[in-house]
Amino acid sequence: MFKELNPILHSQLRLAVISLLISVKEAEFTFIKEKTNSEDSNLRIQLNKLKEAGYIEVKKQFKDKHPLSLCKISKKGIEAFGEYVKALQSYLQPGNL
Repeated sequence: MFKELNPILHSQLRLAVISLLISVKEAEFTFIKEKTNSEDSNLRIQLNKLKEAGYIEVKKQFKDKHPLSLCKISKKGIEAFGEYVKALQSYLQPGNL
């Protein structure tokens, strides 16, 4: 039997964001936008979904009088990503279930 894929992480943009955040301490919104080649509005929506799921933390502050959003993966997000990868592996090796 194949493992169910996490619907929150199965979105291409949300998976890209989590994959990026798992390798850095934290990242600015503009950095994530650039690396994922996404639009502001779509990225905001997807970040909000990840935040609501508890997978990321978003800290808003100001830098040189300009708003700055910093994103960081949470422990729950790291665990969800690990489970997602294991579920994907079940699709690659269906005979080993």
